[in-house]
Amino acid sequence: MNKADLVEAIAKDVGITKNAADAVIEALTDAIKKALKKGDRVSLVGFGSWEVKKRKARKGVNPQTGAKIKIPATKYPKFNAGKELKSIVK
Repeated sequence: MNKADLVEAIAKDVGITKNAADAVIEALTDAIKKALKKGDRVSLVGFGSWEVKKRKARKGVNPQTGAKIKIPATKYPKFNAGKELKSIVK
């Protein structure tokens, strides 16, 4: 399912226009992005949660040259599926 399919499904289930459903999805994703950018955790009970995790700096090897390189520390978004979502997928 892509975004267009999701918009159509939400519009049909809720009984709103596709434009309104698209606006809701955009607002949801923007709110999640803003919260993560501030370092906040976003949790939708039963569905899952998003949080920002940190990866430590580490040493690596360039596969083309074999040269050792330093990989800097980074932050990345992580999604943890909720119990209800996990039970549906089983």
